Amino acid sequence: MKAWVLHKPKDIRLEEVEKPQPQAGEVLLRVKAAGICGSDIPRIYDTGAHVHPLIPGHEFAGNVVEITEGVDPQWLGARVSVFPLLPCRECGPCRMHKYELCRNYGYIGSRRDGAFAEYVRVPVWNLIRIPDSVSFENAAMLEPMAVAVHAIGKADPKPEETVCVCGLGTIGIFVVMFLLERGVKNLILIGNKEFQKKTALSLGVREDQYIDAKQGNVTEKVQGMTGGLGADVYFEAVGSNTAVSQALDCVGAFGRVQIIGNPLSDMHLDRNTYWKILRNELTVKGGWNSSFDHSPEDDWSFVMETLSRHSVDPSVFITHKFPVERLEEGFLIMRDKTEDYMKIMMIGND
Repeated sequence: MKAWVLHKPKDIRLEEVEKPQPQAGEVLLRVKAAGICGSDIPRIYDTGAHVHPLIPGHEFAGNVVEITEGVDPQWLGARVSVFPLLPCRECGPCRMHKYELCRNYGYIGSRRDGAFAEYVRVPVWNLIRIPDSVSFENAAMLEPMAVAVHAIGKADPKPEETVCVCGLGTIGIFVVMFLLERGVKNLILIGNKEFQKKTALSLGVREDQYIDAKQGNVTEKVQGMTGGLGADVYFEAVGSNTAVSQALDCVGAFGRVQIIGNPLSDMHLDRNTYWKILRNELTVKGGWNSSFDHSPEDDWSFVMETLSRHSVDPSVFITHKFPVERLEEGFLIMRDKTEDYMKIMMIGND
């Protein structure tokens, strides 16, 4: 099969490799759609992966084309998406079914071969069925959508509250999409690209709800838009010292700050910022990954159900599509930022 193989940082090649051989309890998936995650770019061009050689790619969907011993035959031919985290099932969080916090996890696309290929092998436990009404492309975005839903669940914003979202990349814009689906209308969005603004407006956000972070003092603008009270909830989806300090400035008394952005560097809080947490009795929460335990209440089931009733349509965020042979063009667009993009997708060959 064709696959993009990462040999070391800055060395990724399209190669002909052997088709994976699924083990007991696994299935072989023909990849129909796979998204490039923002984390894939530093993995490919900077830090490398946990093992080399490795096929990256952890946001994907496809058809089950082969099953193994112990797998229900009803999975054969199924349309599925895949929870990419491989829990150990033995650590403390796993015993509580909080698999997203597994202390000894594997991960498809970073610790074992992933989906930037024609086929990928995955444990049957990690599969979730795709209804016929949901496209492979939308299902391939289940992972980032579930991350957004998980963060929203942690912060638990109410429809009447004022909610800020800072950082309008893929996760941030999905947070906005699901906040609107939840009925939250009092939104303040903070971005730094005209393309991000247009994307937000396409969801129904008003222009006066958008703040350009490059023009003026963001904190003063948020305070002005809230009558000096500050926001009730703030989603920080950037991951920098400046962005976190700004979040703590922008919320009011008893405000909740939900941190989503992966850190760009070491994070530090100066004394005045720390005082704001104490004196305003703020709640600062982390959010990591998404819940998946095969229950109707987990994040993946919620997103799939929302997609199936067409309450949201993430397809509007797919800005680029490439066949497997040309996927490197997508990597380079994201690395070099030569074009505006939101979600770049690999479309599998028929």
